[in-house]
Amino acid sequence: MDAFTAGLLQRIRTTETEMTKARQEGDDFLADVEQEELDDLRRLAAEHGVEVSTAGV
Repeated sequence: MDAFTAGLLQRIRTTETEMTKARQEGDDFLADVEQEELDDLRRLAAEHGVEVSTAGV
């Protein structure tokens, strides 16, 4: 796995964690922001052929 792929997957995991935390804390605005970021990261992954598991969310 190259550095780009590893970094992208780490950012996705971190964003998923932050989004889950925001939802649990009832922070709808932050959860929405994190969801938008996650959507962007997943789109970037797809554009570069990086397979992303969706089991985390």
